[in-house]
Amino acid sequence: MTPPAAGEAAAADPSGGAAAADRALRAAARHSAGRSAAVAGCSLAAACAALAEPALLGHALDLLLRRDPSGTLWALCCAAVIAAEVLLDAATARLTGGVDARSTAWLRRRGLGALLRTAPHHAARYSPGEVSARLTAHAAAAGTVPAAAATAVTALLPPVGGLVALFLVDVWTGLAFLAGVPVLALLLRAFARASDASVGRYQQVQLTLAGRLAEALAGARTIAAAGTAEREAARILAPLPELGREGRLMWRIYGGTAARTGALMPLLLYVVLGVGGLRLAAGALGVGGLLAAVRYAGLAAGAGAVTGRLAAVVRGRAAARRTAALLGLPELPQGEREYAADGPGTLELRGVSLVRAGRTVLSGVDLRLAGGTTTAVVGRSGSGKSLLAAAAGRLTPCDGGRVLLDGTPLEELTARALRREVGHAFERPALFGATVGGSVAFGGRPEPGADAVRAAARAAGAEPFVLRLPRGYRTPLADAPMSGGELQRLGLARAFRGAGRLLVLDDATSSLDTVTAREVELALARDVRARTRLVVTHRAATAARADLVVWLEAGRVRATGAHAELWRDPGYRALFGAGGDAAGPGERR
Repeated sequence: MTPPAAGEAAAADPSGGAAAADRALRAAARHSAGRSAAVAGCSLAAACAALAEPALLGHALDLLLRRDPSGTLWALCCAAVIAAEVLLDAATARLTGGVDARSTAWLRRRGLGALLRTAPHHAARYSPGEVSARLTAHAAAAGTVPAAAATAVTALLPPVGGLVALFLVDVWTGLAFLAGVPVLALLLRAFARASDASVGRYQQVQLTLAGRLAEALAGARTIAAAGTAEREAARILAPLPELGREGRLMWRIYGGTAARTGALMPLLLYVVLGVGGLRLAAGALGVGGLLAAVRYAGLAAGAGAVTGRLAAVVRGRAAARRTAALLGLPELPQGEREYAADGPGTLELRGVSLVRAGRTVLSGVDLRLAGGTTTAVVGRSGSGKSLLAAAAGRLTPCDGGRVLLDGTPLEELTARALRREVGHAFERPALFGATVGGSVAFGGRPEPGADAVRAAARAAGAEPFVLRLPRGYRTPLADAPMSGGELQRLGLARAFRGAGRLLVLDDATSSLDTVTAREVELALARDVRARTRLVVTHRAATAARADLVVWLEAGRVRATGAHAELWRDPGYRALFGAGGDAAGPGERR
């Protein structure tokens, strides 16, 4: 039951995703460039303090053992360096948290913005569960990369500097430590390669599971009615064994590398300590020098801790590929033109074609709808009615041809002008806003007043049930349970309130009873400002009251004309069934 589009998106993600992810991460890093620089600066200063501390401590110890009066001053300097290192580490941690939060927020805002700016059919490539995972967990993991990258070089400074200092203190202790470095390098390289592939597979399984869960939640009533709850639970949880395997593999890789480096480092320290003890016995190294050598060997052994930093970067880059896929969604192009004057709302479709998944679903549609008229679009399911409505209001771009409103191509209009002049209402409206009244006002620029909201609700037949709510129009949406018909009426009210030259109703009265639908149509003709109306419908009565009917079949216009004329065609009559809502030519007005 997983939507094919979601599967296609998942399959398409890995290819070429790394480059897009790196671009997104670089952009996120630039967004917090100042803070990232502060993180790098504090981390660098802390690393320098860590490198200075063994030398100062060893020198102070030698002075104190010789009872040199300056030993106390050097000990105080050593204490100051240690205090500075602690404070700088704390500042680095605090700044890193801020960079992580800003980078995560930037990725989430950009991902959500790209999702909302693209055409709906592009956004539908990802299921709601996948989108949620990409914008939450994966964005948070990706958001840690800029700060981790800012400290990556400085994270290597203590072990590399410690190794160099170890040679400066005593060449033999340095050589003793260096013997284990090639093994450590091979361990880290193998970890990076294995971890990247494992983390990518783990996150992909996460997306699959999240998509199935969101799909089941959206269809909970259907699942309950079919009595398939146990089967759906099994389907949703089916990826869990794979998720477990990938998770165990991922942590086995990390744990194995950490264990091997953790075992290697103490061995190297013991070797350095043994060699240093022999050098001390031979008189080639002082007590302070031995202390400094051991401390520098400890810093050099910190190369194993780089594994954790490397793991965070690997996980973050893999997660960034998931989030960056949203950033790559094509934006619905908008122009820069505004309407210079008012117009009648004449709508023209010239050779409009749409392609979905390589298949032409709307082909060569030519229509001219006179301003101020009502046009009904009818046809069997899958004939392209909703796609025609989407193209007419530029919710989707045309793959061929163009759409003009009062002579202006829709793609040349600014987004503000387009949405001011074209209103939409849908079969299953989504309500936004804090209150019922706010859901009707949603999207209005400028914000409509209370009178405009009430007038739109009355025109849509919504006011009677709104006034029965506990606080009327000020009732929070969460406290206003509504039937499908009531939701449709609020969706209609929102469209009526913002209607300009064109109003597109995509099966927006399907949940209304016949009487209410008739009242809404009368109010639409009498009280709503929209000049031209394009109505996708399955009701013969609605088609009968339209000025023009467009009959679609398999993505093409089969016929246009008045309902009374088309009614003579048995194929047309078959669209509406034999009885019930059938309306003959005499019922047009």
